Amino acid sequence: MSEMMKAVRLHVFGGPEVLTYEDAPRPEIGASDVLVRVHAVGINPPDLYLRDGYRALPPEWRPAPNFALIIGTDISGVVEAIGKDVTDFTVGDEVFSMVRFPEDLMTGSGAYADYVRVAASELAHKPATIDHEQAAGAPMSLLTAWQFLIDVGHDAPNPFQSVPHTPVPLGGKTVVVNGAGGGVGHLLVQIAKWQGARVIAVASGRNEALMRDLGADQFIDYTKTAAQDVIRDADLVIDAVGGANMERFLQVLKPGGALFLVNPLGFDGHEQARERGVTVSSTQVRSNGPQLAEAGRLLGDGTIRVVVDSRYPLAEASRAHARAMKGGIQGKIVLTALPA
Repeated sequence: MSEMMKAVRLHVFGGPEVLTYEDAPRPEIGASDVLVRVHAVGINPPDLYLRDGYRALPPEWRPAPNFALIIGTDISGVVEAIGKDVTDFTVGDEVFSMVRFPEDLMTGSGAYADYVRVAASELAHKPATIDHEQAAGAPMSLLTAWQFLIDVGHDAPNPFQSVPHTPVPLGGKTVVVNGAGGGVGHLLVQIAKWQGARVIAVASGRNEALMRDLGADQFIDYTKTAAQDVIRDADLVIDAVGGANMERFLQVLKPGGALFLVNPLGFDGHEQARERGVTVSSTQVRSNGPQLAEAGRLLGDGTIRVVVDSRYPLAEASRAHARAMKGGIQGKIVLTALPA
């Protein structure tokens, strides 16, 4: 019989109230896996989508439920055990990871739990200078920002377009970040600044002080001013929000510029982009331990930082999801799983 642990599981799709904190079997690991004792978990939009059964998708795209599911991808913790083929990690190492994404996009990667199985190839040593909560808030958002702006890091087929996504040089360029206050957005701002760009941050007014602190050169409160009315001749717009009328950002770009869409579903401006000489591109973030370690060095030396919006105990994951659904998140929401 398997050893047991506490986990947050789904037995039915629905609202935050369906998240159930209960006993669950502790995962078993294979030869190339690591068992991590989770200290903190980062909440990401796919967690909310899966909990809801991806109801925004056409019925034929929705997951076939195989309950009980343990959702979540982003963890920070301590190595509890290693498989026989693992050489880069040892018991007691502090580590962080985005677990099995997008492979387990529709089934859950098991992060909302006391223990999680992680492939060693998806794991990185946690920077010693940051705590588990900051580290847990990083993986998906940091890898998304890195793979859009610095290096895709893989040659897997791109589900959003027929050609690979290609980052563009940022040094000396003007970069607009829409949704700059969110989990991905606030890291996009910092990475673009690190690369030498002039950064225009677009977010709600409550984020202005933070954006200035993170290095933004200009701030636009979208609740008062439409970015497309005041920005011209930008080199790159990266939209971390998605939704209706993403095409509006084409008019702020110079010919030869680029529009990167973190969530491209619904974009309807490809013909207009071709007419304006603008490249439109997107990519799907993928787990990558070595890349997370490389980007993590910027967290370790303070070049960039993860802003934590709020913290909740793992047992109160339903409250954390309710908070996430209210919007207006500054940085990341984190669950804390205190070791027994």
